[in-house]
Amino acid sequence: MQDQTKNEAPVRTVPALSEQEQIRRAKLSELTEAGNSPYQITKYDVTHESSQILEGFESLEGQTVSIAGRMMSRRVMGKASFAHLLDGQGDIQIYVRRDDVGVDTYTAFKGYDIGDILGITGFVFKTQTGEISVHAQTVTLLSKCLKPLPEKFHGLQDQDLRYRQRYLDMIVNPEVRDTFIKRSKVISAIRTFLESRGFLEVETPVLHTQAGGASARPFITHHNSLDIDMYLRIALELHLKRLIVGGFERVYEIGRVFRNEGMDTRHNPEFTMLELYQAYTNYEGMMDIVEEMFRYVAHAVNGTGLVDTGDVQLDLDKPFARISMVEAVKKYSGVDFDQISTLEEARAVAKEHHIEYEQRHQKGDILNLFFDEYAEKNLVQPTFLYGHPVEISPLAKRDPLHPGYTERFEVFMLGREMGNAFSELNDPIDQRARFEAQAALKAQGDEEAHGVDEDFLNALEIGMPPTGGLGVGVDRLVMLLTNASSIRDVLLFPTMKP
Repeated sequence: MQDQTKNEAPVRTVPALSEQEQIRRAKLSELTEAGNSPYQITKYDVTHESSQILEGFESLEGQTVSIAGRMMSRRVMGKASFAHLLDGQGDIQIYVRRDDVGVDTYTAFKGYDIGDILGITGFVFKTQTGEISVHAQTVTLLSKCLKPLPEKFHGLQDQDLRYRQRYLDMIVNPEVRDTFIKRSKVISAIRTFLESRGFLEVETPVLHTQAGGASARPFITHHNSLDIDMYLRIALELHLKRLIVGGFERVYEIGRVFRNEGMDTRHNPEFTMLELYQAYTNYEGMMDIVEEMFRYVAHAVNGTGLVDTGDVQLDLDKPFARISMVEAVKKYSGVDFDQISTLEEARAVAKEHHIEYEQRHQKGDILNLFFDEYAEKNLVQPTFLYGHPVEISPLAKRDPLHPGYTERFEVFMLGREMGNAFSELNDPIDQRARFEAQAALKAQGDEEAHGVDEDFLNALEIGMPPTGGLGVGVDRLVMLLTNASSIRDVLLFPTMKP
């Protein structure tokens, strides 16, 4: 007989409530039955944040203020109590006295739990120990915390839980909120820098009919109405360059891109990219923009061009170093690719150095494998790596003096790639040939290779001026300026396995 149970939905078990949770829910029930449920309150008029009171004490002393926040600690001392409220700007002490707020309010206050959200109206004063505080005249319960917060002195230590429950992480680990405030400042500073140089911010599609603009495996979805597969964008490049063709000479976009690839401390399936394009300049013009922008953003966010990671100090105020990929490989591996003229020679030297390559790899691919193995980790101070092989740069213009290489650079710091830029390929015939080479690789099973984007080729045939283009990983820049060790530390809600 056929098993009737295998198609049934699994039974979802509700976790048993802890003793603390039961007590808190019982308190909520009592409040609700008495007509005092905090959830019936729809607004509370806040006049000041904690930081405004602490920084403006001299002008606010004795003045009445209204604040709101989460109660993080409390000391009950008979007829008076002290507590600390955490709001969006920090925390501040409150003083609650029975004779000021009344017996009923004071009794209710003593029954509130750590984590409850309160509204306090009172006057600003300084305690005998010198702590700036708010002397409460009214206390209002605005929301009930039904789960106990992690113990104060140890905080939320479980890293996995911190990423999954970022809201809890930000409550008990205040430095986490500081990271994301800095992230916002980084993006704001980038916008200010670019707009002061005449760049126009634009928005381009997230759903593409063809993946392109980078070597990456895309996420695939299906559009029901059109009955076609579509791709979440892996880059911003090809649509932005269409805008250069259309007459916008300086454009940029800061947006999410999606790559269906591995996850580690520097990679998340969705991340934030800055891409910008400027007509009538080249990759050297992009070098100037990168150097000036990183320096500007560091000063805007941290007030200095020095970045102290604990192990090493970077100086963004100094001119960035410049080295070609061939020079870097020669310096750190001893292999001079200028002396290697054939694919067979490149494969032989790869075997000598135990570099694993695939049959599809050409000489330029093997040079890049040497760089990854020997040189990348050594580019610690800000460095422009230029002279990438054509094989790994399908959208970059060839170097006219060295046709096997391109006018491309990557900027490295701490052994990590921070940005990528080209003199953009604007030759539609060359571009078609490279697209077709990529399509052949795709047919051979390379999931990161491009197909042929006919509409983009059509745009190039209309004519694109000489153009410099740049892509910067915003998350990696935030990691640098906040000294974060993992990309998950600078993403509010990183991708996690359920």
